[in-house]
Amino acid sequence: MAVLEAVGVNAFDEGVYRAVLSGPQCAVRDLAQSAGAGVARTGQALKRLAGLGLVRRVGRGRWEAVSPRSALSALLDRRRSEAETMFGEVESELADLHRLHRAGQLSSDPDALVEVLSDRETIARRVDEVNRSVTTHLWTLDKPPYLEAVGQPHFHEQETASTRELLERGVDIRGVYCLESIEPPGRLETILNLAALGEQSRLLRHLPFKARIVDRKVAMVPLTGGSKESIVLVHPSGLLDGLVELFEAYWERAEPLLVERVDDVAEGPSEEELVLVRLLHAGFKDQAIARQLGVSVRTATRRVAALMQSLDASTRFQAGVRARERGWV
Repeated sequence: MAVLEAVGVNAFDEGVYRAVLSGPQCAVRDLAQSAGAGVARTGQALKRLAGLGLVRRVGRGRWEAVSPRSALSALLDRRRSEAETMFGEVESELADLHRLHRAGQLSSDPDALVEVLSDRETIARRVDEVNRSVTTHLWTLDKPPYLEAVGQPHFHEQETASTRELLERGVDIRGVYCLESIEPPGRLETILNLAALGEQSRLLRHLPFKARIVDRKVAMVPLTGGSKESIVLVHPSGLLDGLVELFEAYWERAEPLLVERVDDVAEGPSEEELVLVRLLHAGFKDQAIARQLGVSVRTATRRVAALMQSLDASTRFQAGVRARERGWV
Protein backbone atom coordinates (compact mmCIF):
# COMPACT_ATOMS: atom_id res chain seq x y z
CA MET A 1 0.00 0.00 0.00
CA ALA A 2 1.30 3.44 -0.93
CA VAL A 3 2.07 5.72 2.00
CA LEU A 4 0.13 8.59 0.42
CA GLU A 5 -2.84 6.49 -0.66
CA ALA A 6 -4.87 7.89 2.25
CA VAL A 7 -4.78 11.33 0.58
CA GLY A 8 -5.60 10.02 -2.92
CA VAL A 9 -2.14 9.26 -4.36
CA ASN A 10 -1.74 5.77 -5.83
CA ALA A 11 1.49 3.79 -5.69
CA PHE A 12 2.71 4.71 -9.19
CA ASP A 13 1.97 8.41 -8.76
CA GLU A 14 3.74 8.38 -5.41
CA GLY A 15 6.83 6.96 -7.13
CA VAL A 16 6.77 9.80 -9.66
CA TYR A 17 6.20 12.32 -6.88
CA ARG A 18 9.21 11.05 -4.95
CA ALA A 19 11.28 11.33 -8.13
CA VAL A 20 10.19 14.98 -8.55
CA LEU A 21 11.13 15.65 -4.93
CA SER A 22 14.65 14.33 -5.49
CA GLY A 23 15.71 17.06 -7.91
CA PRO A 24 14.78 20.61 -9.00
CA GLN A 25 12.81 21.14 -12.23
CA CYS A 26 12.81 17.55 -13.45
CA ALA A 27 12.21 16.71 -17.10
CA VAL A 28 9.37 14.33 -17.92
CA ARG A 29 11.73 12.03 -19.82
CA ASP A 30 14.04 11.74 -16.82
CA LEU A 31 11.13 11.13 -14.48
CA ALA A 32 9.75 8.42 -16.79
CA GLN A 33 13.14 6.70 -16.78
CA SER A 34 13.30 6.90 -12.99
CA ALA A 35 9.78 5.45 -12.67
CA GLY A 36 10.47 2.72 -15.25
CA ALA A 37 7.47 3.77 -17.31
CA GLY A 38 6.60 5.49 -20.55
CA VAL A 39 6.58 9.26 -20.99
CA ALA A 40 2.82 9.32 -21.60
CA ARG A 41 1.99 7.43 -18.41
CA THR A 42 4.41 9.57 -16.40
CA GLY A 43 2.88 12.73 -17.87
CA GLN A 44 -0.60 11.62 -16.78
CA ALA A 45 0.71 10.97 -13.26
CA LEU A 46 2.19 14.47 -13.15
CA LYS A 47 -1.17 15.97 -14.16
CA ARG A 48 -2.90 14.07 -11.36
CA LEU A 49 -0.26 15.23 -8.88
CA ALA A 50 -0.69 18.80 -10.10
CA GLY A 51 -4.45 18.49 -9.59
CA LEU A 52 -3.75 17.58 -5.97
CA GLY A 53 -1.47 20.59 -5.59
CA LEU A 54 1.69 18.52 -5.05
CA VAL A 55 3.65 19.54 -8.19
CA ARG A 56 3.59 22.35 -10.75
CA ARG A 57 4.82 22.83 -14.31
CA VAL A 58 7.73 25.27 -14.56
CA GLY A 59 8.45 25.08 -18.29
CA ARG A 60 7.99 22.94 -21.34
CA GLY A 61 8.24 19.34 -20.12
CA ARG A 62 9.71 20.36 -16.79
CA TRP A 63 8.17 19.99 -13.30
CA GLU A 64 9.01 20.82 -9.71
CA ALA A 65 7.50 19.87 -6.35
CA VAL A 66 5.47 22.23 -4.18
CA SER A 67 6.71 22.33 -0.57
CA PRO A 68 5.54 18.97 0.84
CA ARG A 69 4.82 20.47 4.27
CA SER A 70 2.30 22.98 2.95
CA ALA A 71 0.95 20.93 0.03
CA LEU A 72 0.40 17.70 1.96
CA SER A 73 -0.99 19.55 4.98
CA ALA A 74 -3.56 21.29 2.78
CA LEU A 75 -4.39 18.01 1.05
CA LEU A 76 -4.76 16.23 4.37
CA ASP A 77 -7.06 18.97 5.71
CA ARG A 78 -9.19 18.73 2.58
CA ARG A 79 -9.42 14.95 2.87
CA ARG A 80 -10.34 15.24 6.54
CA SER A 81 -13.11 17.72 5.74
CA GLU A 82 -14.41 15.47 2.96
CA ALA A 83 -14.30 12.49 5.32
CA GLU A 84 -16.28 14.36 7.98
CA THR A 85 -18.89 15.36 5.41
CA MET A 86 -19.06 11.81 4.10
CA PHE A 87 -19.32 10.44 7.65
CA GLY A 88 -22.28 12.73 8.35
CA GLU A 89 -23.98 11.61 5.14
CA VAL A 90 -23.31 7.95 5.92
CA GLU A 91 -24.59 8.39 9.48
CA SER A 92 -27.80 9.92 8.16
CA GLU A 93 -28.13 7.13 5.61
CA LEU A 94 -27.54 4.52 8.31
CA ALA A 95 -30.38 6.01 10.35
CA ASP A 96 -32.68 5.76 7.32
CA LEU A 97 -31.55 2.20 6.66
CA HIS A 98 -32.12 1.28 10.29
CA ARG A 99 -35.64 2.69 10.18
CA LEU A 100 -36.28 0.76 6.96
CA HIS A 101 -34.93 -2.41 8.55
CA ARG A 102 -37.05 -1.95 11.67
CA ALA A 103 -40.14 -1.33 9.56
CA GLY A 104 -39.42 -4.51 7.61
CA GLN A 105 -38.95 -6.48 10.80
CA LEU A 106 -42.19 -5.21 12.29
CA SER A 107 -44.19 -5.94 9.15
CA SER A 108 -42.95 -9.54 9.07
CA ASP A 109 -42.44 -10.09 12.81
CA PRO A 110 -44.30 -7.76 15.21
CA ASP A 111 -42.48 -9.40 18.14
CA ALA A 112 -39.33 -7.54 17.01
CA LEU A 113 -40.61 -4.28 18.47
CA VAL A 114 -39.79 -5.56 21.96
CA GLU A 115 -36.98 -7.52 23.57
CA VAL A 116 -37.91 -9.45 26.69
CA LEU A 117 -34.81 -10.12 28.80
CA SER A 118 -34.80 -12.36 31.85
CA ASP A 119 -31.19 -13.49 32.24
CA ARG A 120 -29.46 -11.26 34.81
CA GLU A 121 -26.19 -11.11 32.86
CA THR A 122 -27.97 -10.30 29.60
CA ILE A 123 -30.04 -7.62 31.34
CA ALA A 124 -26.91 -5.96 32.74
CA ARG A 125 -25.18 -6.03 29.35
CA ARG A 126 -28.13 -4.65 27.36
CA VAL A 127 -28.92 -1.98 29.98
CA ASP A 128 -25.28 -0.88 29.86
CA GLU A 129 -25.39 -0.76 26.04
CA VAL A 130 -28.53 1.38 26.03
CA ASN A 131 -27.20 3.70 28.74
CA ARG A 132 -23.97 4.21 26.78
CA SER A 133 -25.96 5.12 23.66
CA VAL A 134 -27.58 8.23 25.21
CA THR A 135 -27.11 11.32 23.02
CA THR A 136 -30.11 13.65 23.49
CA HIS A 137 -32.64 12.51 26.12
CA LEU A 138 -32.69 10.47 29.32
CA TRP A 139 -36.11 10.41 30.95
CA THR A 140 -36.78 8.27 34.02
CA LEU A 141 -39.79 7.16 36.04
CA ASP A 142 -38.09 6.04 39.23
CA LYS A 143 -39.34 3.64 41.88
CA PRO A 144 -38.01 0.54 43.69
CA PRO A 145 -36.89 -2.19 43.44
CA TYR A 146 -33.37 -1.40 42.27
CA LEU A 147 -30.73 -3.69 40.78
CA GLU A 148 -28.18 -2.26 43.23
CA ALA A 149 -28.35 -1.05 46.82
CA VAL A 150 -29.03 2.66 46.39
CA GLY A 151 -27.61 3.43 49.83
CA GLN A 152 -24.13 2.22 48.91
CA PRO A 153 -21.54 5.04 48.39
CA HIS A 154 -20.36 3.61 45.05
CA PHE A 155 -23.93 3.73 43.69
CA HIS A 156 -24.24 7.43 44.57
CA GLU A 157 -20.81 8.20 43.11
CA GLN A 158 -21.51 6.36 39.84
CA GLU A 159 -24.94 7.98 39.47
CA THR A 160 -23.52 11.44 40.13
CA ALA A 161 -20.56 11.00 37.76
CA SER A 162 -22.78 9.61 34.99
CA THR A 163 -25.30 12.44 35.36
CA ARG A 164 -22.58 15.11 35.32
CA GLU A 165 -21.00 13.64 32.16
CA LEU A 166 -24.34 13.50 30.32
CA LEU A 167 -25.28 17.04 31.36
CA GLU A 168 -21.93 18.32 30.09
CA ARG A 169 -22.84 16.79 26.72
CA GLY A 170 -26.14 18.67 26.71
CA VAL A 171 -28.41 15.67 27.36
CA ASP A 172 -31.95 16.51 28.53
CA ILE A 173 -32.17 14.58 31.82
CA ARG A 174 -35.51 14.39 33.61
CA GLY A 175 -36.52 12.24 36.54
CA VAL A 176 -39.92 11.69 38.09
CA TYR A 177 -39.59 10.17 41.57
CA CYS A 178 -42.32 8.76 43.83
CA LEU A 179 -42.50 8.47 47.62
CA GLU A 180 -40.99 4.97 47.52
CA SER A 181 -38.00 6.35 45.58
CA ILE A 182 -36.89 8.62 48.39
CA GLU A 183 -37.67 6.37 51.37
CA PRO A 184 -34.24 4.63 51.52
CA PRO A 185 -31.97 6.59 53.91
CA GLY A 186 -29.88 9.15 52.05
CA ARG A 187 -31.75 8.66 48.77
CA LEU A 188 -33.40 12.08 48.89
CA GLU A 189 -30.02 13.72 49.44
CA THR A 190 -28.67 11.97 46.33
CA ILE A 191 -31.65 13.05 44.24
CA LEU A 192 -31.32 16.65 45.44
CA ASN A 193 -27.62 16.55 44.52
CA LEU A 194 -28.54 15.36 41.01
CA ALA A 195 -31.07 18.20 40.76
CA ALA A 196 -28.40 20.68 41.87
CA LEU A 197 -26.13 19.38 39.07
CA GLY A 198 -28.82 20.18 36.52
CA GLU A 199 -31.10 17.15 36.35
CA GLN A 200 -34.74 18.23 36.12
CA SER A 201 -36.19 16.34 39.08
CA ARG A 202 -39.83 16.13 40.12
CA LEU A 203 -41.77 14.30 42.83
CA LEU A 204 -45.08 12.47 42.50
CA ARG A 205 -46.94 10.65 45.25
CA HIS A 206 -47.24 7.39 43.31
CA LEU A 207 -45.92 5.74 40.13
CA PRO A 208 -47.39 2.44 38.87
CA PHE A 209 -44.14 1.29 37.26
CA LYS A 210 -40.62 2.44 36.51
CA ALA A 211 -39.14 3.11 33.10
CA ARG A 212 -36.19 4.69 31.38
CA ILE A 213 -36.56 6.37 27.96
CA VAL A 214 -33.39 7.00 25.96
CA ASP A 215 -33.36 9.54 23.12
CA ARG A 216 -37.11 8.89 22.66
CA LYS A 217 -35.98 5.88 20.60
CA VAL A 218 -35.95 3.05 23.13
CA ALA A 219 -37.56 2.45 26.51
CA MET A 220 -36.55 0.03 29.27
CA VAL A 221 -39.41 -1.17 31.45
CA PRO A 222 -38.96 -3.77 34.24
CA LEU A 223 -41.64 -6.46 34.18
CA THR A 224 -40.80 -8.15 37.47
CA GLY A 225 -38.56 -7.53 40.46
CA GLY A 226 -36.56 -9.51 42.94
CA SER A 227 -34.30 -12.45 42.13
CA LYS A 228 -36.16 -13.25 38.89
CA GLU A 229 -36.15 -9.76 37.45
CA SER A 230 -36.98 -9.36 33.77
CA ILE A 231 -37.23 -6.25 31.62
CA VAL A 232 -38.61 -5.34 28.24
CA LEU A 233 -36.83 -3.09 25.73
CA VAL A 234 -39.35 -1.24 23.56
CA HIS A 235 -38.13 -0.04 20.17
CA PRO A 236 -39.72 2.62 17.88
CA SER A 237 -43.40 1.75 17.66
CA GLY A 238 -46.82 2.86 18.78
CA LEU A 239 -46.05 1.31 22.16
CA LEU A 240 -42.94 3.49 22.56
CA ASP A 241 -44.94 6.57 21.53
CA GLY A 242 -47.44 5.73 24.26
CA LEU A 243 -44.70 5.40 26.89
CA VAL A 244 -43.26 8.78 25.88
CA GLU A 245 -46.67 10.43 26.18
CA LEU A 246 -47.24 8.71 29.53
CA PHE A 247 -43.95 10.05 30.86
CA GLU A 248 -44.85 13.56 29.72
CA ALA A 249 -48.23 13.26 31.49
CA TYR A 250 -46.60 12.20 34.78
CA TRP A 251 -44.02 14.96 34.33
CA GLU A 252 -46.75 17.60 34.10
CA ARG A 253 -48.47 16.29 37.25
CA ALA A 254 -45.30 16.05 39.34
CA GLU A 255 -43.91 18.81 41.57
CA PRO A 256 -40.37 20.20 41.02
CA LEU A 257 -37.94 19.18 43.75
CA LEU A 258 -36.04 22.45 43.45
CA VAL A 259 -37.44 25.89 42.60
CA GLU A 260 -35.72 29.18 41.99
CA ARG A 261 -35.14 31.12 45.17
CA VAL A 262 -37.14 34.32 45.61
CA ASP A 263 -35.36 37.63 45.05
CA ASP A 264 -35.70 38.71 48.69
CA VAL A 265 -33.20 36.36 50.31
CA ALA A 266 -34.25 37.46 53.82
CA GLU A 267 -37.80 36.19 53.23
CA GLY A 268 -36.86 33.21 51.10
CA PRO A 269 -36.86 29.62 52.39
CA SER A 270 -33.71 27.94 53.61
CA GLU A 271 -32.56 24.75 51.94
CA GLU A 272 -33.82 22.73 54.91
CA GLU A 273 -37.22 24.43 54.73
CA LEU A 274 -37.47 23.62 51.03
CA VAL A 275 -36.75 19.94 51.73
CA LEU A 276 -39.26 19.87 54.61
CA VAL A 277 -41.96 21.49 52.49
CA ARG A 278 -41.48 18.94 49.72
CA LEU A 279 -41.56 16.03 52.14
CA LEU A 280 -44.71 17.36 53.81
CA HIS A 281 -46.29 18.05 50.43
CA ALA A 282 -45.49 14.47 49.38
CA GLY A 283 -47.23 13.12 52.48
CA PHE A 284 -44.21 12.06 54.56
CA LYS A 285 -44.80 11.52 58.26
CA ASP A 286 -42.34 12.68 60.93
CA GLN A 287 -40.66 9.28 61.20
CA ALA A 288 -39.96 9.16 57.46
CA ILE A 289 -38.78 12.79 57.51
CA ALA A 290 -36.41 11.93 60.35
CA ARG A 291 -34.87 9.10 58.31
CA GLN A 292 -34.31 11.41 55.36
CA LEU A 293 -32.75 14.16 57.45
CA GLY A 294 -30.72 11.75 59.58
CA VAL A 295 -32.17 13.09 62.83
CA SER A 296 -34.39 11.78 65.62
CA VAL A 297 -38.16 11.77 65.26
CA ARG A 298 -38.37 14.37 68.04
CA THR A 299 -36.00 16.69 66.16
CA ALA A 300 -37.92 16.20 62.92
CA THR A 301 -41.20 17.01 64.69
CA ARG A 302 -39.66 20.15 66.18
CA ARG A 303 -38.39 21.31 62.77
CA VAL A 304 -41.76 20.69 61.15
CA ALA A 305 -43.43 22.71 63.91
CA ALA A 306 -40.96 25.56 63.37
CA LEU A 307 -41.67 25.51 59.64
CA MET A 308 -45.42 25.62 60.19
CA GLN A 309 -44.95 28.56 62.57
CA SER A 310 -42.86 30.46 60.00
CA LEU A 311 -45.63 29.85 57.45
CA ASP A 312 -48.30 30.90 59.98
CA ALA A 313 -50.06 27.57 59.41
CA SER A 314 -52.03 25.55 61.95
CA THR A 315 -52.18 22.33 59.90
CA ARG A 316 -49.83 20.56 57.51
CA PHE A 317 -52.32 21.03 54.69
CA GLN A 318 -52.42 24.75 55.38
CA ALA A 319 -48.61 24.81 55.46
CA GLY A 320 -48.61 23.30 51.97
CA VAL A 321 -51.05 25.93 50.74
CA ARG A 322 -49.01 28.78 52.25
CA ALA A 323 -45.79 27.36 50.78
CA ARG A 324 -47.40 27.17 47.33
CA GLU A 325 -48.61 30.76 47.66
CA ARG A 326 -45.02 31.82 48.29
CA GLY A 327 -43.76 29.84 45.31
CA TRP A 328 -41.83 27.30 47.39
CA VAL A 329 -43.47 24.31 45.70
